[in-house]
Amino acid sequence: MRLGTRFSLVRSLTVMMAGAMLFAPAFAQNATRAERDLFTAVNQARRAQGLSALRWDDSLAQAARRHAAVMAQHGTAQHAFEGEPSLSARIKEVGAHFSWLSENVTQGPTAAFIHSQFLNSPNHRANMLDRDMDSIGIGVVERGGQLFAVEDFSQAR
Repeated sequence: MRLGTRFSLVRSLTVMMAGAMLFAPAFAQNATRAERDLFTAVNQARRAQGLSALRWDDSLAQAARRHAAVMAQHGTAQHAFEGEPSLSARIKEVGAHFSWLSENVTQGPTAAFIHSQFLNSPNHRANMLDRDMDSIGIGVVERGGQLFAVEDFSQAR
């Protein structure tokens, strides 16, 4: 029994490490731990549904980080604040080219909690699993023990 348990643990660790190596080179070096964790979780959710993984897009991540910072300043998660450009304008400002866009925003104590919130929300889940999307940029800003997270999805042109 112990041997089987050890084998299962080794196999699980091997699968996790292979998954990490599969996704690790796909995102920018300056991505935070929370951003990397969310990126990996989104792509794992997509693969579990037979969908292709999303590519990391630095421009989308830049726009997502800017919006996450605005959310942190306001202390709340929402898609737009008074005086802030729309999602499409924010994405265009950083030079991204797209055919389609969608966005997930929330706040929570950990990346795992945030991902769970997204998975349990039909609209957020639909954004993550949209087969028309091929790129993602994620921004996470911490303030007062809360993570403010933005996932920007696009179908790149």
